[in-house]
Amino acid sequence: MARFQEMRVLLAVTEAESFAGGAKLLGISPPSVTRAIAALEARLGTLLLPAARAACA
Repeated sequence: MARFQEMRVLLAVTEAESFAGGAKLLGISPPSVTRAIAALEARLGTLLLPAARAACA
């Protein structure tokens, strides 16, 4: 996924306050959102949404 798309996903997740909500805003599947956020976190070397990850656990 392109970097710009990963950033769009991050923005949608923060606006919707959930991975599923971000997926719905973008019209993509929740697993695609999870993969995009994971790729962005790996690229940056940090957790971007630690509270969201904790809520899923």
